[in-house]
Amino acid sequence: MHPRTILLAAALGLMACARNTPATTTAPVSSTPRSVRLVVDAPPQETATFDKVREDIEVDTEEGERTPRVVTFGETPVLRRDGQRAQLYGDAKGTLGFSVDNFMLLEVLDAQNTVKRRAVVGFTDSVHMGKELVDNVGRRAFTFEPGEVDITELLPESDPFRIRVTILDSWGVGRVSDVYLVLSAEAPRAAEDDLRGN
Repeated sequence: MHPRTILLAAALGLMACARNTPATTTAPVSSTPRSVRLVVDAPPQETATFDKVREDIEVDTEEGERTPRVVTFGETPVLRRDGQRAQLYGDAKGTLGFSVDNFMLLEVLDAQNTVKRRAVVGFTDSVHMGKELVDNVGRRAFTFEPGEVDITELLPESDPFRIRVTILDSWGVGRVSDVYLVLSAEAPRAAEDDLRGN
């Protein structure tokens, strides 16, 4: 067979293989957990000693200031969820819970630095930003068990994002422990057989 014919046959064979390979439509979910610290521990301090306030926030409360004071804040680098579950912990290994007094405001920003989603976590009455009632994630409490607060639904599936966290206090004492975002593979779903009764 002529060398040019062999070369043409090989090229056509490769093209056929490439055409028959199914395209991957979703990024594979990483099984390696990743963690990033959202905010650093801030020891207890009387509310009145915090100078900075968030004028754009109003809390429905009868026991303190309606305009909360800023205890501390933090912001992540650019992240991608890539199908992983997103939960809050008190340490990078995902073994500890965390605490906050009164609450944390989570703001999810896109690549253009625009806030796309907001939520609050902690012990607070309704929180308003202008006409928007900010969603509360998790139960109304000061302390949370490891991984109890799941913010997966707040974050985009695969687009880049950052999280800005502001710890806010309305009365008494303001504080927060270390808080980490841990991204990990979704827990396997229970098989249908496990859901059936006897």
